[in-house]
This record gives sequence, C-alpha cells and structure tokens, in this order.
Amino acid sequence: MKTAISLPDDLFESADVLAKRLGLSRSELYATAVAEYLAKHRDEDVTSRLNEVFAHEPSGIDPALRSAQSRSVSAAEW
Repeated sequence: MKTAISLPDDLFESADVLAKRLGLSRSELYATAVAEYLAKHRDEDVTSRLNEVFAHEPSGIDPALRSAQSRSVSAAEW
C-alpha cells in the first residue's frame, strides 16, 4: 500500500542517511520502523493485561514453602 506522510526535514534526512547506510530503501526502513513500534506496543499491552490478571493474586510465598526452603539452604554445604 502506498501512503503519504509528513515528517520534519531533519527526521527525514536522518532516516534517509540511515536507510542508505543499511542498504535499505526508504520504504523498507519505514515499514521496519513501524513494525518494531507496533510490536513494542503489543508487548506493552500483554504486560498490562497480565498485570491486571495478577494484581488480585497473592504474591507472597506460602509459609510451608518458605520453611522448606530455609531448611534446605541451612542444610546445604557452601
């Protein structure tokens, strides 16, 4: 798909220099940049949703497990 966007001159020039240095067309550079930006925000959405799910779950260690861990550490040779 073709689209037209407006960029500040300095951003356009920097992107053009980077595309040339990487051996990419401008279209490839912009498509890659947008894909990475979308992936980053998709990951943030997943993290946000997981935080919502686990916000109401207890995060402490069960006392029996804590006791067992303590006994195993003190019994181990260091």
